[in-house]
Amino acid sequence: MLQLSSYLLNRPVLSLRSGNAVAWVSAPIFNPHNLRIEGFYVKTRDRKDLILLCQDIRETGGRGLIVNDYDVLAEPQDLVRLKALLELNFELPGKTVHTTTHQKVGKVSDYAVETMTMYVQKLYASQPIWKNLGGGTLSIDRSQIVEITNKTIVIGDLHQTAPAPANALAV
Repeated sequence: MLQLSSYLLNRPVLSLRSGNAVAWVSAPIFNPHNLRIEGFYVKTRDRKDLILLCQDIRETGGRGLIVNDYDVLAEPQDLVRLKALLELNFELPGKTVHTTTHQKVGKVSDYAVETMTMYVQKLYASQPIWKNLGGGTLSIDRSQIVEITNKTIVIGDLHQTAPAPANALAV
């Protein structure tokens, strides 16, 4: 099921064993190579910053993220495989969105995540007021993304027309 980022952030991490909140989600850890959320930074009751890996989440329920127990939360230095991603500190919101012809589309204001796989499926770009007087956002599917850099996200041209079929040309 697709959920907006607000559905996952600032939510409690609930333990099945104790039945209580053991931490609160503070920020996602993105993999910019495949736009997947690999885990979340969480804050515990004693203000300790730990990491919850997505593979340890049993369910994303209406009350929060459900895990087996507090023991699944890890120290950042203990996660050797995630070291490179943690050093990148990649964030989606605020990235500028350009087309392949260098036309500025806007900035990423939100995103939608498939909660079963944790892949980002949609980006929502806020357009400048002079481009869109209604102040709406542009929805960008992950299939439209051509390249992701540290500062920008490049998508295919917005007004690109599909080529006409060959048999439609013969009249």
